[in-house]
Amino acid sequence: MEKIVPNRLDRGFFKYQKEFEDKAIEVLRSGWYILGKEVEAFEEEFAAYVGTKYSVGVGNGLDALYLAFRALGIGEGDEVLVQGNTYIASVMGITMNGATPVFIEPDEYFNIDASKLEEKITDKTKAILVVHLYGQASNMGPVVEICKKHNLKLVEDCAQGHGAKFNGKSVGSFGDIGCFSFYPSKNLGAFGDGGAITTDSKEIADTIKMLRNYGSEKRYHNKVVGVNSRLDEMQAGLLRVRLKHMAELEQEKREICERYLAEIHNDLIKLPKTREGATHIWHQFVIRCESRDRLKDYLEEKGIGTIIHYPIPPHLSEAYAYLGIKKGALPITEEYAETVLSIPLYNGMTSEEQSYVIEALNSYV
Repeated sequence: MEKIVPNRLDRGFFKYQKEFEDKAIEVLRSGWYILGKEVEAFEEEFAAYVGTKYSVGVGNGLDALYLAFRALGIGEGDEVLVQGNTYIASVMGITMNGATPVFIEPDEYFNIDASKLEEKITDKTKAILVVHLYGQASNMGPVVEICKKHNLKLVEDCAQGHGAKFNGKSVGSFGDIGCFSFYPSKNLGAFGDGGAITTDSKEIADTIKMLRNYGSEKRYHNKVVGVNSRLDEMQAGLLRVRLKHMAELEQEKREICERYLAEIHNDLIKLPKTREGATHIWHQFVIRCESRDRLKDYLEEKGIGTIIHYPIPPHLSEAYAYLGIKKGALPITEEYAETVLSIPLYNGMTSEEQSYVIEALNSYV
């Protein structure tokens, strides 16, 4: 059997090849490539999918986060609570605006532990950034309550959570702003970089539209110093094709993961859990193992590729050394960094490939 990679994007393309190619030709022949009808249509369709009034396409997921905090006026001297075990881009969205991240330990579902939020709130706290990590919706009930009680802004990092729900409500529709990435490996992946924000506020949507386009609402009339962060027509068009098929793509991944959960039996391996009331769209299937690095090498020898999401937590990265947070400050976050492993999972994964991965994991000693 050829090597099984952690993620394959070609099969997701071939599944709907004609639709993707037809759309690409349509966009190329239109002669309009930036901020046109495809972006407008995608923004409408994506807002409807998430269940918000507005959606604004931007260049990528990090830009979505950066622009979200900027639009909310959060910056120098402000603190934002964020989970410790997220991808570093979540934290960059905060610090690029001059604000300070305050790290919260994760729960057993890899998401922010809502019970640890209130003890970290100070008079400098202005927002909570919730990350729906690996595709599972966070515990939004208490988070929303805490934000109301302390008058805090709520931003959701949904880069890995397109379509996940908590108590029937989609992620990206709970907070002031939801931030999405359409990086090719995501469940709703583009064929290059792309991102979006979702919101129910017309004011926020208009501000993001202005900021993404050099700070201008009208060409050459620049109200503020903005950025160039636009979802382009080609990516918007191709995303519209994939968005139509999200339910079936999600179901296919769910079936693979149900098989993993039912058939992987090894006392050395901890399988992921899903919180009651939350849905999981399985952006990643993340196991834990005390001898993780050995397990990774063992799988590699068997021709199975894996990824560690993420080996260095943001508070221990060189980029955030200036925060002065020492090793041992976030023991759960650090333990996850040393034990998590994402095993192969992608649309178009064959039954044989699944069986091979399951057998290899069950044989690990």
